[in-house]
Order: sequence, then C-alpha cells, then structure tokens
Amino acid sequence: MSTDSVDVDVRGLAAGGAGIADLPDGRVVFVPRTTEGDRARIRVERSRPRWARGSLITLLTPSPTRVEPACALYAECGGCQLQHLAYEDQLRWKGRFVVDALTRIGGFSDVPAPEVVPSPRTFRYRNRVSYTLRRVGTGYVVAGFHALHRPAHIVDVAGECLLPDERLTTAWVSMRERWGRQAERLPSAGRLRLTLRLLGPGDDGIDLVVEGGRPGWDGGPLFEAAGTLRAIWHVAGRRDRETGLPEEDAVHREATLVAGQVDAATAPAFSQVNDAASEELRSYVLERCAASGTGSAIDAYCGVGAYGLGLAARGWTVAGIESDPSAVRQARGSSPPEGGTDGRFEIHAGRVEDLLPALLPVDVLVLNPPRSGVHEDVPSQLLDAPPSRIIYVSCDPATLARDLKRLADRYTLARLRAFDLFPQTAHVETVAELSLRSGSE
Repeated sequence: MSTDSVDVDVRGLAAGGAGIADLPDGRVVFVPRTTEGDRARIRVERSRPRWARGSLITLLTPSPTRVEPACALYAECGGCQLQHLAYEDQLRWKGRFVVDALTRIGGFSDVPAPEVVPSPRTFRYRNRVSYTLRRVGTGYVVAGFHALHRPAHIVDVAGECLLPDERLTTAWVSMRERWGRQAERLPSAGRLRLTLRLLGPGDDGIDLVVEGGRPGWDGGPLFEAAGTLRAIWHVAGRRDRETGLPEEDAVHREATLVAGQVDAATAPAFSQVNDAASEELRSYVLERCAASGTGSAIDAYCGVGAYGLGLAARGWTVAGIESDPSAVRQARGSSPPEGGTDGRFEIHAGRVEDLLPALLPVDVLVLNPPRSGVHEDVPSQLLDAPPSRIIYVSCDPATLARDLKRLADRYTLARLRAFDLFPQTAHVETVAELSLRSGSE
C-alpha cells in the first residue's frame, strides 16, 4: 500500500460510484466517497500502469452537490457508495452509468439518458439483508458488512445500517444478543453469511437463511433463543477463502429447514429487495409487453413467475424458464394474481440456454438474467428464431450492453427506462426494449 498523497480535481463518477480524477502522470484514479466538483487530497492505495485506486484523506474544496451522509459507518463500510450525494444527483448519475455502458461497451451512439424512476423510499427499503459473520480468535465474533478499502475485513454492524426495514434491524440486533458466546448457536464455520428476509408486503414474519458450515446443523437452540423468527434455513457448504462466500456448488444447493413449523415448499427463492420500487418495475414491464396486445411469450430466468403470471392474467400464453428448484415449486403453486383468464403460464425447470431453443419463436421474450447477464449461447439462439420483441430487465449496465451488442445486427433499441431499486448504492435496474428490424424475421 502506498503512502503517497496528491491533490486532485474530481471530474465525474465511475459506474461503481467512485469519483474519477487524474493523477499528475496522466493516469486515471478512482476515489470512493468523492464526487464531481470535489477538490480532494487523496492517498494512492493501489497503482497500476494505466490507472490507480485512491482513498480520501480530506476535502480541500467540497463540491456544492455533496451532502452529509446519514450513516455513522459510511466512511468505513463498503455497503453503500452514494450517500454523499443528494438523491436527485444519485438518479442523474445512474442514468449516466447506463448511457456510458451502452456507448463504451455496447457500441451504441446517441443514446439519450433514460428516465430513472425514483424509489418511493430512499432509506429503510430493503426487505432482505445479508451479513457476513467471521470468528476472529478465541471468543471474538464480528458480523456486518465488508470494509470499504479492505474487503477481506468485516465492519461490525448492529443497528447502524439505515437500508433494512426497521423490523429486520430489530430482529438482527435481537439475534446478535442471543446467539451465544462466539455465536455458539450458529454453525461452527469460521465464516458464515446470514440473511434475514421479510416474507412479503403486509407480513411481519422473518426468516433467517444461514449459509456455510457442515450439513446437520441444529437451528433449534438459536430459534428458541431469538424468539422473533418464523423459520431458519441452512445452506451447507464450504466457503471460498478469498471472498468468504459459499463456493459455487453451495450457491445452487437448496436450503434445508432447520427450525420453525412451516411448509418446506416456501424455501427461500430470489426476490427483489425493494417491494415498492420493484412493483413499479413489474408494472412497467407488463405494460410494455402488452403494448402489442396478447400473444405468446417466454419469461426467461423467471424466478417465482412475477412477469409470467402477470402476462397470463392478461390473456397471454407464457412459458417460464427457471433453474432454482424452490422458485419452480413456488411458481407452480401460484395462479395469475389478477384472476382467471384465457391465458396460461407453464414453467419449465432448467437452464435458459438448454431450454430456450425448443420454446422459440414467440411474440415477446422477457429476459431477467442475473448480474452476469445471459449465457453466451443465448444471443445466437435468439437470432436463429427471433422473437418480435425482447424486454431485457438488467441489474448491471455493463452486461446489458454486452448482450445488446450481440443482438444489434437484427434488433433496434426501441426504449430504455431505469428504476432505482437500490438507493444510496451505485446499482441500477434497467429495462431495455428491443424491436426486430424490418426484414429480419
């Protein structure tokens, strides 16, 4: 680590939320907790031939757009990236992140900045939060979020974080007080990931998902001691030494119910963390799908069927594709929420790249992949049997731009809108609507 300090003028923000400035030797330096218009004294922490990463020592001249962060841990915790910006500026920059990715990675030109739909709540919006627990030496436990400049270290967090719903914070503080000396009521692994999740809007029930440790852990003692949980689930598996997260085989392993009297079919499946904002996103996607009337659709990476069930309720014939067994069970146990229609939703269990070719072509394809984007085989499969329209819901502008570039020869980017599901962070959800070029059928 370098101890060199230098004064810089910050000229913008990178997609991860760090300020962008130039070093005297011409290299770009990325400095978290700075913003456009700051003049700052920084320390160069990591140096590479073409770029560097720095840390803020002091603000010499603060930007007029800065605000005082609300969280007491913001200077050291890596969980948020944009608390030092007013919310309207956060939205503006998120729109620029999308445009920059489409231009720089996707090769698109003259892309207008999309509207970024704000979140109804800018704090206390998360219905799910994950903490990392680490046992350090004898009798000492730290549990919280990864540190800003030292991601291998954990910042201990009790009730300080302002993003989770208040009910989750209350449950977390209570559980910390009751998990025993050195968290003895949790699995004995050196690192664990602990996720608390609310069951849904209007439901105060809270589940705990414990990832890591060996199979066979008994969650009963913790369940009885905590007294505030509906159920405890366990995903056993070794953990990656560098990140502390479950290795790939554990990520896709189903959760086992270890405490609580609930239906095992309700095992945790992916869901958006911001209920109110995600409902606005869902409504928009369904609106855009229905712009062409009714017809056939595929809901790829469909989870529990939020889009597919909504389209079926509007009279569409929908094939959903999902690889997570818990999500598949929950989707099959659901019915279109708006009532009976002539539509149909049938879910197919498996990977999108394996099942998609047999289900094409359709009128509309909804793609809602993970942060890594679609599998490399998917674009060519789409070009072989192209849907009339594609609605791509993305949580990463970079992988969105990469995937759209692969489709650009036969599709035009017709509409673009972004949604802020993650206030105070640099994450942004984007909906790109693609139309098949004339003569490309």
